[in-house]
Amino acid sequence: MKLLKKSYVYFAIGIILFFLLTMILWSLINQWPWPNLWPKQFDLRGLKFAFGSMKSYRILLSSIGLSGFVTVLTLLICYPAARALAFYDFKGKKLISFLFLLPLIVPMITVVLGIHINFIKLGLANNITGVVLVHLLPGIPYGVRLMETSFRQIGQSIELQAQVLGAKRWQVFWYITLPLLFPGIIMAGTMIYIISFSQYFITFLIGGGKVMTFSLFIFPFIESGDRTLASALSLLFISSIYLVLVFSNLLVSYYSKNVNSN
Repeated sequence: MKLLKKSYVYFAIGIILFFLLTMILWSLINQWPWPNLWPKQFDLRGLKFAFGSMKSYRILLSSIGLSGFVTVLTLLICYPAARALAFYDFKGKKLISFLFLLPLIVPMITVVLGIHINFIKLGLANNITGVVLVHLLPGIPYGVRLMETSFRQIGQSIELQAQVLGAKRWQVFWYITLPLLFPGIIMAGTMIYIISFSQYFITFLIGGGKVMTFSLFIFPFIESGDRTLASALSLLFISSIYLVLVFSNLLVSYYSKNVNSN
């Protein structure tokens, strides 16, 4: 059984490495005509454009800022909802819990097309505010579920003990709830960030092409068939997400070590 599990892991790693190495190879190619098994000509055009262009970094930083803001806003919305679903019993709880999953069940195209009509009427189309609001939709279900699970794991007993001993609500939140919930917040925030950073269609529809993100920046090169530039930009895209994952794991590891040492 263990050997079978290891085989699945190695197989999955092999597939990921195969596609990653293929992408790296395409970013270095100038010509690879059919039916040649090996590229005919190499150059650094793609890597220079992706990693040596200020335009790429400017759009990347803009996307990071947008996704970071969406992440913080989504977490603020998810916190009270996740806490209520984890600790309180009320009429319609199952229905509300189901409604939070609707953005994952209903096709996003259907939802966003309806939202777009209303955003036009409200003046929220073709601007950054509308894009931020629509980016909340795909992230909320993940944020609520992950934080609800974290709330159920930590429970309410320590909070109640602190309140009995005279701690105020803000003290309970700052010194007890927030530190205990920190790993869950980081994991939920990482998931929300990646979802927001990767959005193409809803950003294009609501932003009208006026709000440029890195996903929108890559797509024309993919559509035009320029695999060299598309692969190089995709490497930059993947690298930025990988750094976020590494940073979030380091935060959780550092937090766990400090908690265990104390």
